[in-house]
Amino acid sequence: MRSLIRLALACYDYLVIYLGVIWLGVLCLLWAPIALVLYPLLSERRGRALGRRFTMQAFRFYLASLSLSRRFSFDLSALDALRNEPALIIAPNHPSLIDAVMVISRLPNVACVLKNELMNNVFLGAGARLARYIRNIPVRRMVRQAVDDFDSGSHLLLFPEGTRTTQPPLNPFKGSIGLIAHRAGVPVQTVLIETDSPYLGKGWPLFRKPPLPIHYRVRLGRRFDAPSQVQNFMADLQDYFAQEMQQEVTQGHHDAEPARVAKSLHT
Repeated sequence: MRSLIRLALACYDYLVIYLGVIWLGVLCLLWAPIALVLYPLLSERRGRALGRRFTMQAFRFYLASLSLSRRFSFDLSALDALRNEPALIIAPNHPSLIDAVMVISRLPNVACVLKNELMNNVFLGAGARLARYIRNIPVRRMVRQAVDDFDSGSHLLLFPEGTRTTQPPLNPFKGSIGLIAHRAGVPVQTVLIETDSPYLGKGWPLFRKPPLPIHYRVRLGRRFDAPSQVQNFMADLQDYFAQEMQQEVTQGHHDAEPARVAKSLHT
């Protein structure tokens, strides 16, 4: 009987993973032709507002769908405190491909710096262009567009690592976040993304099933004032994240120890 239950649960987990990936693709494809038509028809201001709000709602709906499976859980409520904040840069660590989806799902006016190939992607490109997301190259233009975007009171989602973490706990940070904060004169709000799974980390195959359930939690970290010295700011930012990541690892070991003891007592 237990073997049958384990088999049924494994089949269900595969279904959740595969349908979850497909469902996100379907949502993006449904929006893409609409965004493509609206892009030349709407003014930049209206297109940006509509594109960003729709993306927020679509990503929120997607995460809610995953949560219904009871194999994923998302604690993202801390991000709600940023909704009415003035212009700032949101700087999370980047353990997973789903990180941007989680942050954008809670904020109605956030720009995102995307890799150039994603701006031309059939799934994401049309919606990203309507929302006036920002290409990551060339760097000079990226910085200029990011600075200009703050004029609308928006937020900018920018991962300091530049890509998903490949050298745990953190990759070396890119200096663009400090340069943008300095030129725009905006603060940098750090965000700590915590998860108990390597699912969709760098190099993780899209349809590879991880152990489930998976839990995600987002908490707000320190807010840095707009820097006057970019180099010093980047060193302080990297040190801060490194300390937070180390505390997370240490806390995880402390939390796991009682569970191991309890398990041993029951076996």
